[in-house]
Amino acid sequence: MSDFAQRRTMMVDTQVRPNDVTSYPVIDAMLHVPREQFVPDSRRDVAYAGENLDLGAGRVLLEPRTLGKMMEVLDLQSDDLVLNVAGGYGYSVAVMARIAEAVVAVESDAVMAAEAQARLAAQDIFNVVVVEGPLADGCASQAPYDAMLIEGAIETLPEPLADQLSDGGRVVALFQEGNLGVVRIGRKVDGRINWRFAFNAGAPILPGFETKRGFML
Repeated sequence: MSDFAQRRTMMVDTQVRPNDVTSYPVIDAMLHVPREQFVPDSRRDVAYAGENLDLGAGRVLLEPRTLGKMMEVLDLQSDDLVLNVAGGYGYSVAVMARIAEAVVAVESDAVMAAEAQARLAAQDIFNVVVVEGPLADGCASQAPYDAMLIEGAIETLPEPLADQLSDGGRVVALFQEGNLGVVRIGRKVDGRINWRFAFNAGAPILPGFETKRGFML
């Protein structure tokens, strides 16, 4: 077993499982996807650390326990079409691609989008497509989506993303509420997303996902 494979097993056993992640598909995917292949080469040695990893361009690779729990509450199914927003170099895309039927990843940074596509292909992951474009716009051409995961904190869910979720679809997002980060799982029913609390976590707010505040004198 390679050093990175050992770290991957340790990550699951000491960070993911203790965070009450019990979903076999999620655990199996995280055991198999080489996290170190989806970060800049200079950061490979810390790829399995129990903290958010700064990827640059306003992106982070969420710490394993947070990302694993988000995927568990999203309850991905084998026939799901998934939208991933701000997936950086593609790690979360790769994990979900092992569980769902297909994943569409939206990335606004051109270099990062190209890198993500290349890194996914290098791992023989082909049930994904990486689309370069504004994060808040999603990818309407492939909608509707059965599930969505936003990798970073938000203050509000942009309307285009809400519109692209199928009726009965699920979305998991980390909301920044004051100094507190709260992960919520939403389900769309009759055109409206109903949210419920999942767990607490933290991450930087993604550009374009801030609440618009009115001008005050």
